[in-house]
Amino acid sequence: MTPTQLSIAFFLQVAVILVTCRLVGTAAQRWFGQPRVVGEMIAGVILGPSLLGALAPEVQEFLFPKESKPILFVIAQFGVGLYMFLVGLGFDRDDFRRGAKGAAAVSLAGMAAPFAVAVAIAPWLLSHGGLFTAKVTQFEATLFMGAAIAITAFPMLARIIHERGLSKSPLGTLSLSAGAIDDAGAWVLIALVLASFGDGPQIAVLAIGGGFTFALFMILIAPRLLMVLDRRIAVTGMDETLLGIVLILYLLCAWAMDVAGIHAVFGGFLLGTAMPRGRLTAAIREKLEPVTVVLLLPFFFTYSGLHTELTLLGDPALLAVAAMILVLSIAAKGGACYLAARLSGQDHATASGIGALMNARGLMELIVINIGLQQGIITPALFSMMVVMAIVTTLMAAPLFEAFYGRRARAEGRL
Repeated sequence: MTPTQLSIAFFLQVAVILVTCRLVGTAAQRWFGQPRVVGEMIAGVILGPSLLGALAPEVQEFLFPKESKPILFVIAQFGVGLYMFLVGLGFDRDDFRRGAKGAAAVSLAGMAAPFAVAVAIAPWLLSHGGLFTAKVTQFEATLFMGAAIAITAFPMLARIIHERGLSKSPLGTLSLSAGAIDDAGAWVLIALVLASFGDGPQIAVLAIGGGFTFALFMILIAPRLLMVLDRRIAVTGMDETLLGIVLILYLLCAWAMDVAGIHAVFGGFLLGTAMPRGRLTAAIREKLEPVTVVLLLPFFFTYSGLHTELTLLGDPALLAVAAMILVLSIAAKGGACYLAARLSGQDHATASGIGALMNARGLMELIVINIGLQQGIITPALFSMMVVMAIVTTLMAAPLFEAFYGRRARAEGRL
């Protein structure tokens, strides 16, 4: 396609993506009580080969020609990284410190149980054939599956907690802290897998050492350095120059994590956590959140959907594998987090709510499996299975949270 043809296709793509995501997201929110992001995940699958491609392949090919996918990929990565920056802005560092002890226990359980599952099923998945690429070893497959099962839908978890006014509650503090620790650990593991596909051990050293150094800098030093932005906004307000500085900082942090071999989203999230709280974060959210959520994030869901082929699961053997992964993932993550929360002193309702929230994979799962597909770790068949797991566990989160915690909390005046 010529640049002019790509431009024409791009504008139509944007219109179709936005219309589909808004319609399905609104339906999920109003009719089923789900967060809008759940509907947008499903909208991405609708636009891909699983539905539109199966019903009208010519239309799907016309709307999303192969030549346009690199453009969609870049916008998708920019959008999801910026969204994680906004999530970081809402992360309360003080609450994290207060809940770190209990969160560490929940997070450890939420990592250990999925890894036990991964150790058990990775050899079988490799022997099954057609799920991992030929170059993947058992160790790499175990690490990848462990990270993919252990990941938490941190952005959605944060949104549910915020929407229900639970940010300062024991449940909110513990869930957010454990989710952050879980996802950081999962990214380290993904980095190890990616490093093993590199040119030698120096890649692993860069990934782990660089990522750890960057995280320490953002946690210990960056908050003090960024106070200059807080002083500036008090004088000038959120003018174009200050907004430009914030965006440049985000791009540099995303670039640093990509270079280190972690992922751009981790850089965005850490920058968000380091930003001074108060007027600055409120102004950034006001400027960036609408365009990020409405315009940019749907690109990521669509790009994921274009690589999801649920028709592959028509094979009864593959469907059985998908069902097994789903059941084991729910039992390992949700069950382990519930037990750990109970052992850390939480009552049954709070521990159940934590288990329900931590069990959701959502957006973060899509990021992990997209990386796996792009790097030649997994095949489209396993990618599709993991998309199903991400969607189902995310769909479960809000109803289970309401059933286990919401009703009782309202009756007791906690909500």
